[in-house]
Amino acid sequence: MKLFKYALLAGAVALSATSAFAGESLDRVMGNKKLVIATDAEYPPQSSIDADNNLVGFDVDVGRAIAERMGVEAEFVTPGWDVITAGRWAGRWDMSVGSMTPTKERAQALDFPVVYYFTPAALVVHEKNETILQSSDASGKKIGVGVSTTYESYLKKDLVIDAEDVPEFSYIIDDADIRTYDSDVLALDDLRLGDGVRLDAAFTALPTILEAQKNGYPIKIIGPEALFMEPLAIATDKGDAEFNAKIKEAVSSLHADGTLSKISEKWYGGDLTQ
Repeated sequence: MKLFKYALLAGAVALSATSAFAGESLDRVMGNKKLVIATDAEYPPQSSIDADNNLVGFDVDVGRAIAERMGVEAEFVTPGWDVITAGRWAGRWDMSVGSMTPTKERAQALDFPVVYYFTPAALVVHEKNETILQSSDASGKKIGVGVSTTYESYLKKDLVIDAEDVPEFSYIIDDADIRTYDSDVLALDDLRLGDGVRLDAAFTALPTILEAQKNGYPIKIIGPEALFMEPLAIATDKGDAEFNAKIKEAVSSLHADGTLSKISEKWYGGDLTQ
């Protein structure tokens, strides 16, 4: 750590070097007529690469819709999730549309201009598993999660979600043997190898599990209750209130005219945006 007498100077230098000044991100986007959007390349149905090597999914459609409302072109990049959540993007991309939960810890590095939809977090096991009948039975078991996700935080019992109107939740899995992966889907890939082969369970968003089941993964959901409900937000680098306001305005208009609901129906078969 820096010595205290240098704290103010060091903080000012760090802020100028790594965070957006008011209007800087917005000026860059509007000047370039391009909105560079970070998302995950392996997180269907939110975002993934299709057979034609195109990025597709709910988050991709939402990102394009936001760019259209702002009158600019959408361009996508796919850095690692831990890189996105770390903040200090240095202008490499302008915002993240990646189904990110706005937690207290993440808010130290990122801004969350607006929540755009909600999903349940669910536990899943191999279809041949007969020992995990309810979520508490997963205590002490090998559970796969995406690295730096809210699911990992939940299993560590340090999850804090700061968005408004989030239902209360409790921790009902104790002493999990947490196995982290670069993406949630990779955890599901290991789970489908067989009951207990590499994992006893996986923990992720319900839409991701339903997509895996649709694609033939031999897995089943432990429930029916969600372990917690996630508000998912647009994320930006800290410090540009004007840019955040512009994004919020765009998303609000997508809510108001039903565009977000239609995108949700397309990818999820139901409206998760309310």
